[in-house]
Amino acid sequence: MTVAADRKQEIIKEYATAEGDTGSPEVQVAILTERIRNLTDHFKANHKDNHSRRGLLMMVNKRRSLLAYLKKIDVARYNELIQKLGLRK
Repeated sequence: MTVAADRKQEIIKEYATAEGDTGSPEVQVAILTERIRNLTDHFKANHKDNHSRRGLLMMVNKRRSLLAYLKKIDVARYNELIQKLGLRK
């Protein structure tokens, strides 16, 4: 499940570290989180969709890698991001 273009722009504006920033780890993690949440809702209705489940697992692993990178680079930014996204309770 993709994120709608207008929703994606909202996420970019909210999590961008600078003007025009689309590639920072914060933005990438936020977009991946939105896609993961959309797919999670999709699986509630379509529990046998194993092809999409593989894509979900790849997105989760990509997000985990980006979060590990951000934690290694700047712990304060990492903590702020997981707080805003509601991850790692």
